[in-house]
Amino acid sequence: MKKNILALLSAMMLIGGISCAQNKEGAAKSGAVVVDVVKLTGIVKAIDREKKMVTVEGSGGRTVVIDATNARNLDQLKVGDRVNLTYVEEVALFVRKSGEAPSVTESQNVELAPKGEKPGGVITKTIEVTGNVESIDTNNRTIALKGPAGNVRTYKVGPEAKRFNEIKRGDQVVLRVTQAVALSVENP
Repeated sequence: MKKNILALLSAMMLIGGISCAQNKEGAAKSGAVVVDVVKLTGIVKAIDREKKMVTVEGSGGRTVVIDATNARNLDQLKVGDRVNLTYVEEVALFVRKSGEAPSVTESQNVELAPKGEKPGGVITKTIEVTGNVESIDTNNRTIALKGPAGNVRTYKVGPEAKRFNEIKRGDQVVLRVTQAVALSVENP
């Protein structure tokens, strides 16, 4: 199970690298890929089996409530078990020529621990939004996008998008967010 988790997280990092390389070579305008990894190791403090929620306390006393709706073998989890949680988020932003209608796509993959083992698994989710630039504020680094439903939403763009000032009203922007959560449980 741990090998599967590490393989998926490595794949996520590799995808981020490939996306970045494709963006640098193939895009005529601004683009950026940012990968963020957060790791938490903690102790199970409470389990609500009916609502499938688990409270984990980290080393600094910070608590996180984990939605265990998709967990298999939750009945084997005990207060005091050690939980390792890794969260990876990749955000890709790039501009392409107009011509396609705004769209939203979403995909999700769930891999759970085999029956009989401690709870654990990996969940990945990718959302890609294509929208038309309604306005852009290069000083404050914000961009307002009109999505497929006609709604306009403003996003803050970090300094990773080096050519942000080249984006213009009417350009089409693709924002892809991929999130992965890996969870494993060990006896204390």
